[in-house]
Amino acid sequence: MNNRRLATTVRWLALPCLVAAGLLAWYVTREPASPFQAGGQADTTLVSRGEYVARLSDCVACHSLPGKAPFAGGLEMATPLGAIHATNITPDREHGIGAYSLADFDRAVRHGVAPGGRRLYPAMPYPSYVKLSDDDVRALYAFFMQGVQPANQANIPSDIPWPLNLRWPIALWNGLFAPTTPYAQKPDKDPLWNRGAYIVQGPGHCGSCHTPRGLAFNEKALDEQGAPFLAGALLDGWYAPSLRQDHNTGLGRWSEPQIVQFLKTGRNKHAVVYGSMTEAFNNSTQFMSDDDLGAIARYLKSLPGDPQRDGAPWQYRAVAANLNTPGAHTYMTRCATCHGLDGKGQAEWMPPLAGATSMLAREDASAINITLNGSQRIVAAGVPDAYRMPAFREQLSDQEIAEVLSFARTTWGNQGGAVDVQAVGKLRGHTDPASSSPIILHMR
Repeated sequence: MNNRRLATTVRWLALPCLVAAGLLAWYVTREPASPFQAGGQADTTLVSRGEYVARLSDCVACHSLPGKAPFAGGLEMATPLGAIHATNITPDREHGIGAYSLADFDRAVRHGVAPGGRRLYPAMPYPSYVKLSDDDVRALYAFFMQGVQPANQANIPSDIPWPLNLRWPIALWNGLFAPTTPYAQKPDKDPLWNRGAYIVQGPGHCGSCHTPRGLAFNEKALDEQGAPFLAGALLDGWYAPSLRQDHNTGLGRWSEPQIVQFLKTGRNKHAVVYGSMTEAFNNSTQFMSDDDLGAIARYLKSLPGDPQRDGAPWQYRAVAANLNTPGAHTYMTRCATCHGLDGKGQAEWMPPLAGATSMLAREDASAINITLNGSQRIVAAGVPDAYRMPAFREQLSDQEIAEVLSFARTTWGNQGGAVDVQAVGKLRGHTDPASSSPIILHMR
């Protein structure tokens, strides 16, 4: 009798388990709905519009490598689970996206789902790209299918070990953290603000770098409704600063025209682009229209800062040189020629260290990284920058770098604090000198 009861109980339990397993299998392999049916042949106007959307979306940064075919992929991206490589997104039918329909393309770009239900790693910023409008997706597809040359270059498999490389759990991650609808205009905001919000949140995917991540590696906020949105984040050896109105570590001291100038020319009186932002400038922001840059500036200036997080507002303090201070002699002999004895830099060509975000932020990764490895070449309007930050990894020891950065981060009113020598050593072992040959893509 007991055995029969046990068998009956097991059968009744098996049924809901099978149903649950079936639902899970359907959910993690399903293809999201798409509003598109067919792509068709596009005219040159739509292809040109798609090229501009590709610039807005900075597709070059991840999907192109120096000396390789445009958009052929290959860039290695480190993740906590292992390295993955950007894929070939040229219209090559074997290795690229040449066989994608418009609906396939839409699902991959806006939802991170490749044909057959295969989930893409969220290194592809589809939680941001989902906000792209239907018109921009259609134009982007036209550009990649008709404005990009096919490249017969195989994709590089990830080195994430099994079972961590199973992709079906990404569908569950998407259900928790990825939005599903395009950007919706805010009726209480003017058109310029809405355009800026659309670019920053959507194609610009600024939050991918500048918004802190949660325990599941999700962005803690995806728009201005969340206080962490664009509040600064540590990513891949760099600290992407706040883009909010934080006086010290954000854009609180920047005017709208200065934001536009920075995105258009790569520099203003406050800073010069460096680190990961150099690639975004070289192939994306400088190609944006003045109207769109103005819209971005308007939106970013509307995001309030957090004085409690940011600290007391920075004010410049003149100091007398004291070569007995650790790091001071190194600064005077290695840094002052460009950045000035007073830390104020040289006009808009050599950035100031007095009041610089990297000197005020608690995170010191950017300061260490650029000192060790130098800066990538900035190419503005086709002209390479002549004033490139050199790499000091072969010239200065970890101790010397820690001391000179500690000096700069505690002088002229800077309040970033001292740099630990072990932090320098760690980044020395995990980073490489910046290339002097940047990716500069002339699309057509």
